[in-house]
Amino acid sequence: MVDLWMPGAARHDVGDHAPTDPTYPARAIAHITWDKNASPSAPADHISFETLLSYFTGSGVQMAPHLIWDPFTGQLAQLYPADSRSKSVVDLPGGTRTNRAGKYVIQIEAVFFPYTRYNGKVYATLADTPCKGWSDINAWTRSLGIADAWPMGHPTDFTPHRSESVWETAGGWYAHAQVPENDHVDPGSWPSFITPVKPPQPPTYEPFPGAGFFVAGRKSPIIRAMHARLVAVGCNHYLSSADADVWGPGDERSYAAWQRKLGYTGSAADGIPGPTSWTALHVPNV
Repeated sequence: MVDLWMPGAARHDVGDHAPTDPTYPARAIAHITWDKNASPSAPADHISFETLLSYFTGSGVQMAPHLIWDPFTGQLAQLYPADSRSKSVVDLPGGTRTNRAGKYVIQIEAVFFPYTRYNGKVYATLADTPCKGWSDINAWTRSLGIADAWPMGHPTDFTPHRSESVWETAGGWYAHAQVPENDHVDPGSWPSFITPVKPPQPPTYEPFPGAGFFVAGRKSPIIRAMHARLVAVGCNHYLSSADADVWGPGDERSYAAWQRKLGYTGSAADGIPGPTSWTALHVPNV
């Protein structure tokens, strides 16, 4: 089950939901708000997240995206659920359904314009900013099945690159400058995709099969795996490696050496595996 509302984003549902068109692949559209025209010689102060949120939930609701994202603070607000179209691109009657062309068509407005001044520093492009919150956005869009790919190229400038045939056939990420029927040239840049971090997987070891398992003549791949581990930990008291999968005297001698290595003495080092010593041996799962 996917999250239609992004975890961690403030929910400001503006209503007026409408279905998307799943005959197209899932995609995301990258925008910047471009709410000021600044330049290298005349930078302008950052417009607050709250100001843009107020606009898109008020007088600008007819142009509202799914997500509003402040790359300086990491603030996020979501205005539509993922399975509804939003309204940040032109969608002409009778043409490609730009706002709806995909199982999901997630539109993201970064609160940014070129040469934004924030805390005294000027940022020429969105990718220059701290991009706080981007990893969370990327993880969420990936969970919706939106590929980490730019079919028309990762945006690096403010020029349009549009192909309706690519748009209609390829899922992934698109700049506003790449969406058919539109004339905007943003976002100019966008942060790189975040490589998913896979949690370390603990080794899988063979569970203790019970003391009654270890009887003369027992044949099992578990015994072969145990044999190899006893050799690996320096407790090799086998006369040969023949019949390594059959429990016999060599196994008892070698396992007793392992028990002594763990500090067991007397009858506790009798060569018959117990749960504690078995767990410590890390016999691979077979």
